[in-house]
Amino acid sequence: VAEGEPGEGREPFELPRFWDALGQTFQVTSQEATKLSLAFSRPPLPSAENCRKLSEDVQNAILAVATVYYWLPKGQGTTLRKMVRDATTEVVEGMIQLTDTILNAPVESLSQEQLISTGGVWEACEQVSNLPRDNQAAVVSALAACLGVVKDAVEEMEHALVEGQDPYGDIMEDEELGFRGNRDTYWSEADRQLLSSCMGLMKASKACLKKVLAAVKAHGKADSPEHIAQLDDLADIANEISPSVDELALSMYPPVNPLAVRLNAAKLASVLKKVLEIAKTSHVCPPSEEGWVQFLTGAVDHNMNKVKNFTQGQL
Repeated sequence: VAEGEPGEGREPFELPRFWDALGQTFQVTSQEATKLSLAFSRPPLPSAENCRKLSEDVQNAILAVATVYYWLPKGQGTTLRKMVRDATTEVVEGMIQLTDTILNAPVESLSQEQLISTGGVWEACEQVSNLPRDNQAAVVSALAACLGVVKDAVEEMEHALVEGQDPYGDIMEDEELGFRGNRDTYWSEADRQLLSSCMGLMKASKACLKKVLAAVKAHGKADSPEHIAQLDDLADIANEISPSVDELALSMYPPVNPLAVRLNAAKLASVLKKVLEIAKTSHVCPPSEEGWVQFLTGAVDHNMNKVKNFTQGQL
């Protein structure tokens, strides 16, 4: 049987039943972590028979968690599946850490490490209640996370570009190097003109994610394989925005290399155009949403053309 695909003779997959089963296995695992931790919280040690029983119960609980995860077909959405897989992995790794802590700690009393590890398993098991329930909710969550990272990057660069702001002002002077009189630590007027267009691209990234997120919230559906796949495509390409924004931002610090800035700006512009194209051709963009797609496509082109013009004679 292929990973995550229904086996022969298995009943048709139903999401509500899957969530019930996953919730139960996470709850049982949390209980087994508590039993294991209490058994080794103070002398005397459990008997060999009790140790064997505890080990079996922990192993069965973890196998049940993994088994239920594999019930979730890829057709329900790769974004959803990745989030469930990450939550499942955290539970398994938490239980491994707890077991290691117990094996390596003296049994005289309940150690701080053991308490932390037990709490870690509880926390990982509680995550099941916060997981998105279908691929539309999963993609909303993924896009919101991307938007948060990009917002932070834009704010950081805006702060650094404030008129007269020294981008390295928070770095202490080095006694051996003396005062920073090096031109390479400051932006020239030409640099600032180029960087204003780069900021335009970064702000377009934020606006793009904001609009796509709103469209997925308003129109996104996880009711057919086609709709689920379209949502995954959007999440996959949107995941490329944040690293591209970061690379552009890093190249904007002095000394500015115009070629590096232009290449990173072009990469970000390309990613944004792909996001907008995928959104435009998907079910999340009915005719009512076409206006902002067109506007943002124009904004990306406009700022990228300005970057090209500013760097034309410097390459």
